[in-house]
Amino acid sequence: MITIASLIVFLAFYTLYYTSKRATLSYDLGFEKWMKSNPKLTKYVGLGLLLLAYSLWLVTQSLCCGTLMFFIQLMTVGSLIIILAPLKKISPFAIIALFAIVAIIEFYYN
Repeated sequence: MITIASLIVFLAFYTLYYTSKRATLSYDLGFEKWMKSNPKLTKYVGLGLLLLAYSLWLVTQSLCCGTLMFFIQLMTVGSLIIILAPLKKISPFAIIALFAIVAIIEFYYN
């Protein structure tokens, strides 16, 4: 459940990053072009995903711990996206592989 919440936080921040006017954007994938052409709907989707991730953190943890972990994860993921996205180091295959490995580890230790 924590891995799913982490993936949703990543997707939410990535969609909100693509609505920024100051960010250097690349249009390698089709949904990135769609996000840039529909910024208002993309902001709503990103905020909805953030709310969904926060609610998942609250379900898996308590109120204070879930809030703290959500904001720590949001700052960490946000920093990585802001640093690595302009360098084009974020590929869909690397993200899928990373979250698959983390999910396997999470299910193994639970």
